[in-house]
Amino acid sequence: MRNLESVIGEPPITMISDSVAVTEHNINGGNLYGWLISCHGFWHNIGLIVPSFMFVMFLVVQAKKSFVKLSSGRSLVIIAYYGLLWVVSLFNLAWCLLQAWECTSARHTPWNILSLFTDAGMLFLEVSLVAFLLQGNHASGKEALTKTFVVSGLVVAFDTLLKAIYLYGFSVPLFIDDGESTSRVKWGLWVIHKLLLTAVYGVILFMYNSDWRERLPARPAFYKYAAIMFCLNVTASLACLLLTGHGASFGAWLYGVTIVCYHALYLPLLYVTFLADFFEEDALNLESVYYSEMKDAGFFDADWEL
Repeated sequence: MRNLESVIGEPPITMISDSVAVTEHNINGGNLYGWLISCHGFWHNIGLIVPSFMFVMFLVVQAKKSFVKLSSGRSLVIIAYYGLLWVVSLFNLAWCLLQAWECTSARHTPWNILSLFTDAGMLFLEVSLVAFLLQGNHASGKEALTKTFVVSGLVVAFDTLLKAIYLYGFSVPLFIDDGESTSRVKWGLWVIHKLLLTAVYGVILFMYNSDWRERLPARPAFYKYAAIMFCLNVTASLACLLLTGHGASFGAWLYGVTIVCYHALYLPLLYVTFLADFFEEDALNLESVYYSEMKDAGFFDADWEL
């Protein structure tokens, strides 16, 4: 009887707010099907989760074989990148699985922290691979690894610090894409971020098509990687520019596509570009594979002309 009286005596506004909170919980956190439909849409979430989960399962299946290869290969660069790839892949999978946090106001703080760590890890892999490429054919051994990680660490630390200042100092919702945020500061920052990456990959492509290409590692797979990342960052820059003004609806859709492509496909692309040959090819065959790739890319055309 007392419970009934307490419910009847409760203010209507409180009852409505509690009902809204329950509904939000059911859509965004408590009901998996409702979250898949409501938070960014079904295909967006499936496009993120399935490839990320499959890649982590691939790493698990290949783990024993990879560890044996690493223990016999004695390559510090490959060992470091493989370990980083594992850590970042787990962070990225968690980020993809916990998309509901982005759509739940009560979870925005842990979502921002998770996004900061995930972005930092993926950017570290991205910058370190670019630094490795720019060191050219001499990028091997402990010295190259140390130089690469120092440069990458400084770049990522500055990027993460800047994002944290905007996020917590100026309350700019960098990682909340709810379709309602049209902050010019937010999208302007992302435009600068994407344009800088575009410029770096553009420089690598320019070097490959100039007389300076011999200063870079003689592997065409690296340049295909640079071309893919250049196109992705150009598209992301365009999407962020559209979100700063006219064309915001199309810009939001395009930005969502780039987010799915980056978080779902970047880590597999990095594995195929940088690590796959080491794990899959025998030592005797690896040199002939590199020679074939260089020959197909025209690295020996000048020798024939002479």
